[in-house]
Amino acid sequence: MPEARSLFFPKTRRLVRDFDFERVKREGWTKRGKLIMLGALEVKGSGVPRAGFVVSRRLRSAVVRNRVRRRLREIVRTHQLNLRDDIWIVLIARGAAATAGYRALEDEWLRLAKRASILL
Repeated sequence: MPEARSLFFPKTRRLVRDFDFERVKREGWTKRGKLIMLGALEVKGSGVPRAGFVVSRRLRSAVVRNRVRRRLREIVRTHQLNLRDDIWIVLIARGAAATAGYRALEDEWLRLAKRASILL
């Protein structure tokens, strides 16, 4: 079992700047699913994988948006040790994600990550 400390997901492992999101969108590739869209970009020399999350205001209230964002962040956090190094990913929640459960979001994430070849 991995050491608990290795599963931390600090801000340094997240994409937070607009130009980082734009770079993934412009230079990377996209895989679309029913609940989420996965954008990925290989960035040589960046080290650990970094992830960013986009949840639109179209997903109803702030409570729903934050719930979806927390679920996506937790899914990536628990699977971060299985991600390739030097990869940046952006997860974009689609409308159906508002009513989807954790397990459905995780299944979709794993399916899209395998299709994008970002898992070890």
